[in-house]
Amino acid sequence: MHVAVLMARVAPVLPWASDMQEALLQVRGLVRSFPVGEGKLDVLKDIDLDIQAGEMIAIVGASGSGKSTLMNILGCLDRPSQGTYHVAGRETGSMGPDELARLRRGHFGFVFQRYHLLGDLDALGNVEVPAVYAGYARNARRTRARKLLERLGLADRGSHRPGQLSGGQQQRVSIARALMNGGRVILADEPTGALDSRSGEEVMGILQELHAQGHTIILVTHDMSVARHAQRIIELRDGELVADHPNEAVSVSSTERIPSGKQTSPHRQGWLPAWDRFAEAFRMALLAMMTHRLRTLLTMLGIVIGIASVILVVALGRGSQEAVLSNINALGTNTIDVYPGAGFGDLRSGRVQTLRAADASALSGQSYVDSVTPNVSASVTARLGNTAVTVQVNGVGEQYFRVKGLKLAQGALFDADAVAHMERSVVIDENTRGQFFPNGENPVGRIILLGKVPCMVIGVTQNQTTGFGNSSDLRVWVPYTTVMHRMLGQSYVSSITVRVDDDTPMDAAEQAISRVLLLRHGAQDFFLNNTAEIRETIEKTSQTMTLMIGAIAMISLIVGGIGVMNIMLVSVTERTREIGIRMAVGARQSDILQQFLIEAVMVCMLGGILGVFGALGAGWLIRTLGSSYTLSFSASSIVAAFACSSLIGVVFGFLPARNAARLDPVEALARE
Repeated sequence: MHVAVLMARVAPVLPWASDMQEALLQVRGLVRSFPVGEGKLDVLKDIDLDIQAGEMIAIVGASGSGKSTLMNILGCLDRPSQGTYHVAGRETGSMGPDELARLRRGHFGFVFQRYHLLGDLDALGNVEVPAVYAGYARNARRTRARKLLERLGLADRGSHRPGQLSGGQQQRVSIARALMNGGRVILADEPTGALDSRSGEEVMGILQELHAQGHTIILVTHDMSVARHAQRIIELRDGELVADHPNEAVSVSSTERIPSGKQTSPHRQGWLPAWDRFAEAFRMALLAMMTHRLRTLLTMLGIVIGIASVILVVALGRGSQEAVLSNINALGTNTIDVYPGAGFGDLRSGRVQTLRAADASALSGQSYVDSVTPNVSASVTARLGNTAVTVQVNGVGEQYFRVKGLKLAQGALFDADAVAHMERSVVIDENTRGQFFPNGENPVGRIILLGKVPCMVIGVTQNQTTGFGNSSDLRVWVPYTTVMHRMLGQSYVSSITVRVDDDTPMDAAEQAISRVLLLRHGAQDFFLNNTAEIRETIEKTSQTMTLMIGAIAMISLIVGGIGVMNIMLVSVTERTREIGIRMAVGARQSDILQQFLIEAVMVCMLGGILGVFGALGAGWLIRTLGSSYTLSFSASSIVAAFACSSLIGVVFGFLPARNAARLDPVEALARE
């Protein structure tokens, strides 16, 4: 089918085509200068130019004449150093970057000599890009892009990437992209410069048909064979406009346009256009990451190591703390000891005999008390057969083993009946067992003489860590009533030990115990020793060590974040031309910022996910190998680590993303 017929079916309806009175583009006193050393170079000098809607003009001149610079200013890719430029009556000099981007989206379509297609997108995706930034509905822009490709003879090339298309086909895709948002003004910079003669003629035929349908066509070329297709030829030389004349070879009939009519807007309002732009930025971030897989993985590595380290350190710290606190609880450090006298060092304390077993019974009924035991002690000689050693006999209540967290290794413990009946039962520790039964004999049921009192061994306790290593002392436990009445002949106890419930603050328990004893004794003839300070010291030490190691692990996260920033800065440099293309078709600064920021955050979030799974995997491996290390993972630490990785993406990705968003579109397009 003839290209004129094809394009007639594609042509948008242009309401401005019939208005030829007011200049669509108007330049007055335009000067464009560039710094050179300590001076400046004027590339354009005092240009005055009017371009009417619907004209087809050619700007010609030798290389360095300033024609491309003029085209960039006309397309709002660059700004004049001096003078004014109006588009449809609007002065552009005071416009911000996003306002200029809106003009590029709504008025201009660009056809570049080097096509400037996005290599990560197929032909259909390249054509759609301007409509994404313009707020077209997804279905509407996809349908229009397909129709444009179909009627430009590329119906079967929509899924092909630029590298799979010929030069002529790529230029047709570029033209379709220029028409996507209507293409009121089409700026073609050397549109046939990179094409063979046949493809060049086809492209020029398409541009002529677009002109015939009402588009304003501005050709920039040094080839007079291309310029002869225009109605009007403008010649530049050394930055000055030296000629502006109509082309008599072009007949008026070839520029007749179809009648104008009303065109419905495909744009959407509200949050949907912003969502489409976010989805496009997300998709492009994914494509960029997939295109550079190895670089992406290496970038993630620092985040993975950092997140895994933080989670593992916190888990190790929590596990160690829980294990230590468990041991502390087993040692009875949440206990309060009651002693006679005014305090440690009181010389009269030995004569104070007011502590009674009944005091322990009274305390055992309090809600904050877990367990309680009276204590008396005596150092005696223990004999079995030919073996005689000095042992510390501890007279205790039946709850003593609960108070101190002692575990039974063999036999049984004495109970309340044994205490009440002053039974001659004894529980020995492992050290005493080794002393009297070195060959591994069963001690249960054997009789040991404690001083002058024979006692039967009923149980053996496990070794208990005291916090300062295992003690070598020989310890035996007998009902306190037996020690008081059968060994010492006294009616009072030496001390009372109270184990406080885990949910009760130690200070509050201490005050409550004092009140109970004051009521019973009527005087302050006792003092308390709160061993919770040991627990608190160990807790604080554990927390300090966890924080310190966690801070070291955080350094790896920061290093990983710096790595992300460096890679993103490299990515911005590598993709400068892509940024320029997107800006040329109407991308806002926020769109560019969003795209690169999403990419940085995604890299860090994926790194965070891998780090979490890596930490959990390492924890599983540690448990599988039977290590003595205790790991306690918490959901809060995992969520915090993941949030931290996302925050690192935002913080360290912002600078590269901002640099990308602030690029000058004309400079970005000039880089290869």
